[in-house]
Amino acid sequence: MEQVEKIGGAPYIPFKTNAVANKNGETWRRLFHEFNLNRDEFCRHYHLRSNVESTFSMVKAKFRDHVRSKTDVAMTNEVLAKILCHNVVVCIHEMFTLGLAVEFGGDAVEPNVDADEPRIIKFPGA
Repeated sequence: MEQVEKIGGAPYIPFKTNAVANKNGETWRRLFHEFNLNRDEFCRHYHLRSNVESTFSMVKAKFRDHVRSKTDVAMTNEVLAKILCHNVVVCIHEMFTLGLAVEFGGDAVEPNVDADEPRIIKFPGA
């Protein structure tokens, strides 16, 4: 924790339930009290990280964790393509889960709210 603070970072490391404040020095004590007194703020920051890790895990599970490209630029493009494909897969999944009809091209309009008709989201044409 002290090393992270020395280089200007803010350590968001959750404490175990049996952790006590009178341990491991001044930094430990201060961060332990911040953790307990500002739990909502801590969790908001910490769960941003867990959301990113969950997304990386989903991408690796669906598209494997290796890249076949040899150059740095090609590897970057391959990883970005995997992330794009992941986003498309998630959008299609939510489209079917939420019962959305999606139309591409034309003018953007508000989705239908009538319960008898499918909700339509229109994406404007380029």
